[in-house]
Amino acid sequence: MTTTSINTADAKEEFSELLNRVTHYKERIILTRRGKEIAAIVPLEDLHTLQKSQSKNDLEEAVEALQEARNQGTITLEDLKNETG
Repeated sequence: MTTTSINTADAKEEFSELLNRVTHYKERIILTRRGKEIAAIVPLEDLHTLQKSQSKNDLEEAVEALQEARNQGTITLEDLKNETG
């Protein structure tokens, strides 16, 4: 899979072509401004993979938090408010 960098001014002029390259050739486009990477145009499949990965990480963190609460116990909301001021 190819990755290409392009500045935002050029990307504006070539937007339709960039979308075609991402859609048909699964190219990843990194947008730059003043030499700094600021955003990307990626195939939709890449986005879905990223979202699934984030959901899996969120689920793992939730399971860990639940296990910690079971092992260490919990406190009431009122107690938490008193502790934090």
